[in-house]
Amino acid sequence: MNQKTLFIVAIGLLVLGFGLAVVLYQNTQSTTGESGWGGTDTRAERAEAPVKGASDARVTIVEFFDPACGTCAQFYPLIGEMVEKSGGRVKVMLRYAPLHEGSDQVVKMLEAARQQDRFWQALELLFANQGRWTSNHRADPQRARRLLNSIAMDHARLDAAINGEEVAAAVAQDVRDAAALGVRATPEFFVNGQPLPSWGLEQLRQLVGETVAASYP
Repeated sequence: MNQKTLFIVAIGLLVLGFGLAVVLYQNTQSTTGESGWGGTDTRAERAEAPVKGASDARVTIVEFFDPACGTCAQFYPLIGEMVEKSGGRVKVMLRYAPLHEGSDQVVKMLEAARQQDRFWQALELLFANQGRWTSNHRADPQRARRLLNSIAMDHARLDAAINGEEVAAAVAQDVRDAAALGVRATPEFFVNGQPLPSWGLEQLRQLVGETVAASYP
């Protein structure tokens, strides 16, 4: 074998090696952020996010929500009903996606209330009185804050937490994950990390049912 042939073979091996490296890199990238479920994304969940339902439930509905979102308020009792009727097999995790003007401050109030185990009470109060602190898809944080005065908790601690780094970090994490997951409107749902094939209550119920069946064979 002459030198020219050896050179051509060497170049061919280099090209082949580069091609294999690209394929391996792409395969690695395609699995980054995924869990054991096909098409799922572990970024949908955050360890400290508020959760309702059995702690050992194998099916988790993650909802990215905005407290100023009218549809979120309408869906709230329906999602709760799914959890209650699941027999401990389904839980819901709520994450912040403050897309309405002014909502960024309101979600900080909710996260600060969570630190005193008052998240669900605060959320239900805000949803029930949404018309009192929202107008034309805009939130009025001062009105929302006054509503929370009716909840028994340490309000000085609440106000300090609202402006604290811990609350800011939690909200920022949810905003980053929402953006990475392509959340553009609320409510947006993921079931065990899997997005809805198309948006809607019935589609959510179907995906939850299928995931329950797969998780509890």
